[in-house]
Amino acid sequence: MLHALLHSIIRSATGRFSRVLATIAMGVAMLLIVLAVQLQANFQSLLNSPANKDSIANFLVIHQSSDLLQKSSKGLSPETIADLRKQDFTESVGIIESSRFKAGIESPSELFPFYTDIAFEAVADSFLDIRPEQWQWTEESRFIPLIVPNLFLDIYNFQFALSQGLPQLSTSAIQQVPLVVKIETPAGAIKYTGRIVGFSDRIASVLVPQSFMQWANHAFGNGNNNQVSRVVLRTKDPGNPALSNYLKEHGLKTDADKTRFSKYRKIVDIVAGTAGAIGLILLLFALLVFSLFIRITIATAKSDIELLLTLGLSPKALSRFLMRKFFPVQLILMCLIILLLTAGQYSLSQWLASQQINLPAYPAPMTLLCAAAVLLVIFFTNRQSIQNYVHKHVQQ
Repeated sequence: MLHALLHSIIRSATGRFSRVLATIAMGVAMLLIVLAVQLQANFQSLLNSPANKDSIANFLVIHQSSDLLQKSSKGLSPETIADLRKQDFTESVGIIESSRFKAGIESPSELFPFYTDIAFEAVADSFLDIRPEQWQWTEESRFIPLIVPNLFLDIYNFQFALSQGLPQLSTSAIQQVPLVVKIETPAGAIKYTGRIVGFSDRIASVLVPQSFMQWANHAFGNGNNNQVSRVVLRTKDPGNPALSNYLKEHGLKTDADKTRFSKYRKIVDIVAGTAGAIGLILLLFALLVFSLFIRITIATAKSDIELLLTLGLSPKALSRFLMRKFFPVQLILMCLIILLLTAGQYSLSQWLASQQINLPAYPAPMTLLCAAAVLLVIFFTNRQSIQNYVHKHVQQ
């Protein structure tokens, strides 16, 4: 009976238009805040989730800009490599060691005749994207395993073979072709048996085991050129804007396609930051509007409420009633926003899946935590406003 009477008093004291306006402002503020958090979560998922993480993209082959090479005729200095290792975006740096001797490879097969001069490179095994079983070499070995870029095979099959009338080869077929590796030495050419044992998408060069490269450079190499021309940088986030800025400032180059996300991240940061800032401002205004709304409601019904207090209604019971009157609306509003966000996230994930891009089908836990935090702020703000006005004005 008492609650029914309170409902009647409060309903008559509140203006519908002002209440709808305050609810809309609160809803827009909630939506912008959780949307900003979800936008950042989606972008992080695109970069770092196991479903999207590209082991190739996290390894960047870095070299000096060609313009600087023409000016200085130098590669990467030890100081440059040491400084690169110190950067926060760096996990590890691998030196790509180049051959310092003349070499060539040829096919002894009459069905697949070719000969070409070649330059080898080598890097520590931890920086390779494949580990063939035959990938090992000792000084006693006469066999040299080779890893070549997949791009080389594509160029051979779809350009060179067609123009020269040579057979096109599959990856398994070309790995069966024996090769002769000829190394020029002061005492004459030394021949080794070679074979392609794998294909790589990470480093675009003909790779040999690091143990062979170190031995061969020591035994046959020109000692006047020990310059490091390229390194492999392992990083958690190739889209880190700090990485792109560092490379640009130090005249270093890498595959621009792998760092393209740094540009997108700046845009996402701006959009998410703007949405979050607007959401916070709107939330502050909405809290102020609701606080004023509660104050006006209590002030308008002050005489009726005082009568109820005289009849035995306690201020504490009145505060609980007012909280149950106002807060559930905001709770339902946040639930509707989460449902709307979930539907949007699910639809977006389904559409991106058709584009071979994986995105979580549901809002991120951080988004739900943010929604809960916003609700807590609203709850305590409402309670504080109600307690202040009930105790300071109604009891006077």
